[in-house]
Amino acid sequence: MKQLKINKGNIPSYVTHVTETLEKAGFEAFLVGGCVRDLIIGRTPKDWDITTNAVPEEIMPLFSKTIYENTFGTVGVVIYTDEMGNVTHVTPEATETDKIGLKTNIIEVTPYRKEGKYSDKRHPDEISFSKSIKDDLMRRDFTINALAYGVSQDSLIDEYKGQEDIKDRVIKAVGDADVRFQEDALRLLRAVRFSTELDFAIEGETLSAIYKNADLLKNISSERIRDEFTKIIDSPNSARGVGILAKLGLLQYIVPELEEGIGCHQGGAHKYDVFEHLLGALQHATDKKLSTTLRLSALFHDIGKPRTKRTPNNKAKPTFYGHEVVGARMTDKIMNRLKYPKDIIEKVVKLIRYHMFFSDTELITLSAVRRIIANVGAENIWDLMTVRECDRVGMDKTEAPYRLRKYHAMIEEALRDPISVKQLKVDGNYLMNELKIKPSPRMGWMLNALLEEVLDDPKKNEIEYLASRVGEFENLSDADLRALGEKAKEKKEELEEEEIAQLHSKHGVGSNKK
Repeated sequence: MKQLKINKGNIPSYVTHVTETLEKAGFEAFLVGGCVRDLIIGRTPKDWDITTNAVPEEIMPLFSKTIYENTFGTVGVVIYTDEMGNVTHVTPEATETDKIGLKTNIIEVTPYRKEGKYSDKRHPDEISFSKSIKDDLMRRDFTINALAYGVSQDSLIDEYKGQEDIKDRVIKAVGDADVRFQEDALRLLRAVRFSTELDFAIEGETLSAIYKNADLLKNISSERIRDEFTKIIDSPNSARGVGILAKLGLLQYIVPELEEGIGCHQGGAHKYDVFEHLLGALQHATDKKLSTTLRLSALFHDIGKPRTKRTPNNKAKPTFYGHEVVGARMTDKIMNRLKYPKDIIEKVVKLIRYHMFFSDTELITLSAVRRIIANVGAENIWDLMTVRECDRVGMDKTEAPYRLRKYHAMIEEALRDPISVKQLKVDGNYLMNELKIKPSPRMGWMLNALLEEVLDDPKKNEIEYLASRVGEFENLSDADLRALGEKAKEKKEELEEEEIAQLHSKHGVGSNKK
């Protein structure tokens, strides 16, 4: 077919600087892989990869700074550019001060390669350098990535009809699909990821090979699986991507807990089973371009429902009491298993644990809102509202405008009130310096008891009142004061659970009315 158009103006100067330098030294140099595909499609490449018939020992002397720390022949070429994007020569003797205002760009340059067997289903046991670009393209995963572009010649090398598959919007394995996936099992996920990122279909034989080889995913590390799964979640077609993972038998090796929702019908206000509902919530988060953290929260928010489903007295409408608590625990295990960062895990777990809170403006009191803010953190309260919105849209419902206004007003009002010990008008320093309270567990019990009173009535957050209460606490024994402090904690939790239980009961949360 006729060569597809590539706009050379979309290739940064620091990239062409590398290819021109290699060619001036008498070597071949091609852009290769995903960057060529993206240039054809019209996307801005995230990474620029160059392949050449030069070997590392020939590549490195051509550039002032390179990085070579691998066994696969890839040399990282460091190119500096100014604010206008122009290549700036920086000598090896340059100091960090000399580099102020310059941008550091790293271009990966890899010799043409041949690869041996993949014993670990991820990396080749051995590689050898080649002098033929065709050998290098032969080892690529999919036809749309097996393209090489010569910038100076404005020519494409296309051995596997990758241009045709780009035009037809198809993901197709290079050569024998079974062999490609058995070489590197991560390609199973990459196929789905490219499909969702590019909105391409997966070709029939490639699709069959993925299903056939799905169990090879067991050989891939949790970190690599997490990275590909996250890219699927971050893609424009995230819900479709997770659905494809399930249909191809891949999801069972990533988040098998999600599959428990397939066929778990909810009744009541829900027209979808749990799995379909979660996909709907995820897609809404995606359409709103929310963060990865909120997309994961939307996807996992009802993951505990299948394990809490009960149908009392053979009634048609099942209940799912406590699914948010169970779901939070499940999510914590899932995300730790996939080795997500601790801060992301903590936030997602909190949002899932408390996502059921906002259900009715008549029952939700300001003291309850203050407690929920104290539990999820003021910095997360609006994200909790966003997860609720995703939940509602996943039910094919929208929030009534008056409810949203009421919720927002209550949150804004509650945010002006103290919700943690740190916001009390008296703190540990005040107790020690002004009231001469000695540092001890007694101080912590006092502060907890004070916070409980202020959560119930913010007007009590005045130094005079709190100081007088501390004076009264001083007359209590350790046992009595400890009991008071712990009782305050328990009361806080009981009141929260009581209000949530009332919401569940009145609004049939167990029957899936939210």
